[in-house]
Amino acid sequence: MVLEVIKKRQSVRSYQDKEIPEEILQQVLEAGRLAPSACNNQPWKFIVVRDKKLRERLVSACKNQKFVGEAPVVIVGCATAPNYLMGGSEYSYPVDLALALDHMSLEAASLGLGTCWIGAFYQDRVKEILDIPEGVKVVALMTLGYPNKLGPKTERKPLSEIVCFDKYNS
Repeated sequence: MVLEVIKKRQSVRSYQDKEIPEEILQQVLEAGRLAPSACNNQPWKFIVVRDKKLRERLVSACKNQKFVGEAPVVIVGCATAPNYLMGGSEYSYPVDLALALDHMSLEAASLGLGTCWIGAFYQDRVKEILDIPEGVKVVALMTLGYPNKLGPKTERKPLSEIVCFDKYNS
């Protein structure tokens, strides 16, 4: 069942002009809330941007990706503890936020919604537009809405190219 949703999910860059019902949006957000994080710190805050004017302002902050303003919702994933080190060596926030946003994208796909992970953005502009305080880091934005059209499925490498057993082999 989960694998079928994973196979169905794809990045959507064209959305219908259709609002997402509140109960559906809450289900998507709940999936993110339930995601694992380092030491269960849950070091995140998600800004749900529904206001059309704010979404339109985010377009330029996202390097002019016009579909950011067309999606009925943009979820902005913020790290509230960007200096926390897992095991004292690696920052946890990229992994923690990726897990939470991925949980949301899979729940969205299961509900017939589309998403697109936005990693190309100007940190300072997004923070200014959404009044994000100093010390909080924007990790990614994700559009959310009903797909207008889907592109072709992207090719994935075969397991034989990406999986090794017991030791790293090239």
